Amino acid sequence: MVSAYGGDHLDFRGGEFTGPFTAKAEYREHAPAPSALDALPARAVGFAGRGGELRELSRALDPSESESEFGGGSEAVVVAAVSGLGGIGKTALAVQAGHEACGRGRFPGGVLFVDLHGYDEEPVTAGQALEALLRALGTEPEHIPAGLDARAALYRSALAVRGRERGAVLILADNASSPAQVRPLLPGGGAGHRLLVTSRDRLPQLGARLLALDELTPEESYDLLDRALRIAHPGDSRVTDDPEEAGRLAVRCGYLPLALQIVAALLVVDRDKPVAELTAELGASRDLLGHLDDGERSVRAAFDLSYRRLSAQQAQLIRLLALAPGPEVTSDVVAVLTGDGDEGEADASAARTLEALARAHLVQRGSGRRRWRMHDLVRAYGVSVGAAHPELVEEGQRARERVLGFYGRRARAAQESLMWRPGGPEVVTGGERAAVLAWFDREREGLLAAVQWVQEPRFAEPAASLADQLREYLQARRYFDDWITMARTVQRAARRSGNRRDEARAWNSLGSAVRQMGRGEESIEAHTRARDLFRSSEDSHQEAMAANGLGIALTEAGRLEEAIQVHTRNLDLFRALGDRWGEGVAWTNFGGALHDAGRTEEAIEAHTHACDLLREVGDRLTEAAAGTNLASALRQNGRWDEAIEIFQRTLAVHREFEDWYGEGNALHDLARAHEDAHRLVEAREHWLRAEAAFTRANAPNEAAEARAAAASLTP
Repeated sequence: MVSAYGGDHLDFRGGEFTGPFTAKAEYREHAPAPSALDALPARAVGFAGRGGELRELSRALDPSESESEFGGGSEAVVVAAVSGLGGIGKTALAVQAGHEACGRGRFPGGVLFVDLHGYDEEPVTAGQALEALLRALGTEPEHIPAGLDARAALYRSALAVRGRERGAVLILADNASSPAQVRPLLPGGGAGHRLLVTSRDRLPQLGARLLALDELTPEESYDLLDRALRIAHPGDSRVTDDPEEAGRLAVRCGYLPLALQIVAALLVVDRDKPVAELTAELGASRDLLGHLDDGERSVRAAFDLSYRRLSAQQAQLIRLLALAPGPEVTSDVVAVLTGDGDEGEADASAARTLEALARAHLVQRGSGRRRWRMHDLVRAYGVSVGAAHPELVEEGQRARERVLGFYGRRARAAQESLMWRPGGPEVVTGGERAAVLAWFDREREGLLAAVQWVQEPRFAEPAASLADQLREYLQARRYFDDWITMARTVQRAARRSGNRRDEARAWNSLGSAVRQMGRGEESIEAHTRARDLFRSSEDSHQEAMAANGLGIALTEAGRLEEAIQVHTRNLDLFRALGDRWGEGVAWTNFGGALHDAGRTEEAIEAHTHACDLLREVGDRLTEAAAGTNLASALRQNGRWDEAIEIFQRTLAVHREFEDWYGEGNALHDLARAHEDAHRLVEAREHWLRAEAAFTRANAPNEAAEARAAAASLTP
């Protein structure tokens, strides 16, 4: 029998051997296996901002706060997952939070760190991560089991021992791409261990406290740039010497930490380069992402890692969303871009794709439900990918054609519901009108951005047509700056292409917009150009419409004889065309010129004729405007009670149509009529109501005038 002797050798006494034998003894020196429990990487040099996010992570990593918050008592295992776009600074934040927590003595057991390389071609598996963590905990390689479950069990046991002997451990798992990579790394409960995860994807499946990172604030971006330059050269004051340009440089970088660090490195290398020069280079570049590369770090490379993991449908949507007009798009427009929607109605497939991209932080939720936006640099990346191959370029062009078609159909139907035209649909009032305007409001930035495509020959015709469909809305909302920009863009593009019809329509639109901004001479010039172009094209109807605007502009400029001549010819044109509606509009504009010329009786006659014609054709809103002009002429003639009666009727019509500017004008005129009739209490009441209506109509100057008039009548 063989037995141990003295604990350090084998005892063969009493053994029976029938032949030669060999005994082999193996000796092992028992010493603690090495561990790597101070593995937290160094803090990022020049780390800036993120104060709120650091406080939130601090609460998650503080056992006294997080355990009670999670309701798990001392057994709770808190997981915090920091997610965000590539280059947003997730790792830097997590490392900074880890150092601060350790500095407060929260993890006496040490820190474990593992980079999961989740977005590389071959991500680290959970099993590989567990092997690395077990080695770091001091486990001998030959004692690490092969199976994932066995490794996870041993890992939890090793952490439990560490917790009893030394205290809580922080585990930082960087660059995770899926819950499957992370879930086996969860420590067991009872020791206060914490798992902190970073990922480009949100990981709601982990039951973690989720912290999604946005770009830095302008102030934080400025601080990062200044700090990075001064770390390299303490006397480098280029950022503080030119804060406005530094702010513009930060905008070019989309406030993305990686991009900011790269441009800072470029400035550090070239100490003679002013900030303004680098900003100008980025602004002029056709390949912005190509400039955001310092030889070691690259924004394009960071985005490549996310893009190549996308499905074909998700990748297509990134390319097409980058081409979408405006800073945000609705889900309807997304469906149109992909060709999946029926008249813009988003389908379930597009919705799922958007949600997946949002989880990956490649798209972001916009200002409301079913609205989406992209970071500026992601948009630039999507455009560059879509321009890489001819078939992808054509894919994008077809998508933009679909968007213009969708916008054109919807805007045309919406505009027709706002304005009366002979043979057109009935004009909506009240809540329906509000709903139509609300659709325009939601799509306004996209609509105006799509009009800019008029500068590209392929899209010139539908984009110019879309511009025509926006005039009534822009006037109703008094967005005159947008209107002027739109009209000028169409006019210049049409002139370059030789499209005289679209150029004339754009001049006429521009004339109406600048006139309402009080720029009379510009309005006269624009309407004159429009009239002459239409006349040379022998388009009598459009010539008459442009002459209407010209006559109004001449009247407002005080050039009354010219205005009367234009309106007189215009009446003949509309009569020859048999256009009763156009003739009614011409009569009221003619009456306005006569009124300003002091020919009050003739003005009253002209306005009365206008009201009769417009009532005959059924245009109630334009009839109300003509009625307001008639009442003004009656008031000027001392016929106050007649004027007040008509003003009240027109007020009711404007209110029915929720035409707040028209209501303000009617109340303004009522106040004047009551003043003329020495009814000062009624006058003051109407001035105050006019102020409210003008404020609602986005007409601050008119509102201020009404407020001042009311104050002048205060007892």
